[in-house]
Amino acid sequence: MDSELEPYLPLLPASDLSDPPTSRKQLAELIATLPAPDTADLEIEDRTVPTEPEVPVRIYRPPRAQGAIVWLHGGGFIMGELDTEHPWAALLANNSGATVISVAYRLSPEQRFPAALDDAYAVLAWTAEHAAELGIDPARIAVGGHSAGAGIAASVALRARDQQGPSIRFQLLNQAALDDRQQTWSARNFTDTPFATRNTVAQAWSHYLGSAPATPYAAPTRATDLSGLPPAYITAAEFCPNRDEDIDYAVRLLQAGVSVELHQWAGTFHGSHQIQSAEVSQLQFTELGTALRRALAE
Repeated sequence: MDSELEPYLPLLPASDLSDPPTSRKQLAELIATLPAPDTADLEIEDRTVPTEPEVPVRIYRPPRAQGAIVWLHGGGFIMGELDTEHPWAALLANNSGATVISVAYRLSPEQRFPAALDDAYAVLAWTAEHAAELGIDPARIAVGGHSAGAGIAASVALRARDQQGPSIRFQLLNQAALDDRQQTWSARNFTDTPFATRNTVAQAWSHYLGSAPATPYAAPTRATDLSGLPPAYITAAEFCPNRDEDIDYAVRLLQAGVSVELHQWAGTFHGSHQIQSAEVSQLQFTELGTALRRALAE
């Protein structure tokens, strides 16, 4: 474990997603303890995407932004909203120079798959259709997210490819939840890691899928053909059940001819970037912003 992260472990909430309302409350309380993000140079606007049902979004516009990313929060498919994602969305906008469109997709188990995917895809389509109004180059739109949100972003990319949907320039997948089967070494063995364990990952997928069978649009690693997808930047945390599925997905994308940059962050755990004082956390978000900036500028 990174020496700057380890002292915070006793302060982290217990890893248990059996009670979604309690988990949501704990996440909100944790985020409330973080320093307020620097928004001095950002134009921030709350909008509603007119689909059925409507999807709330928060748009972060830095100066002279050309590209944009449809950004999907983490939270095990059951937690997260615009306010809890505010620190990270603002930081990503500042670090990348891209417009960040943060999405409040519907949460499980109240609204199971494909509700969150439908919401995210609707926001992508709306962003592409309203690019001129938003001041965005329609050829420079990315999708991305953290954890469950990164998994949904990967699903959006698959769906856009299969349905000849909006053009996606890039995927920014941070510690993505991609595989419901939990058959990798990290998924089987990380039973007592911070924030995410084998048990909480199983709970998250159970809330998301219910009794429905998983499809590639729910769990992207189930897709047999990864060709023709957008280039990707993929991160994994060393002590995270998702680690090996993220690495495996990156390798399979490469084998399918997709350009990929992969970074496995030593000494980190799932969501450890929330400990902002740690140097490794600062490096992680700086690199996320740099990767997005480069991808949308090329």
